[in-house]
Amino acid sequence: MKQEETNKQKPRFGSIILSILAAAIGVQSDKNRERDFANGSPLTFIIGGFVFTILFIVTVALVVGFVLSRANA
Repeated sequence: MKQEETNKQKPRFGSIILSILAAAIGVQSDKNRERDFANGSPLTFIIGGFVFTILFIVTVALVVGFVLSRANA
């Protein structure tokens, strides 16, 4: 019974972040993916994916801008 109760809990913030990062780079395990689909809210993962994507794009743009500004100096 204890195992079933543990599996029914909503994922914590840290495990949601780890799941989003693992899925973003393509290394999400089947066990974790099934756990997320069974216990997590799809909206949480969709919003997290959008936030991660925006942060990734902004980070890449800043790095490229920095490198190009140093190349012209």
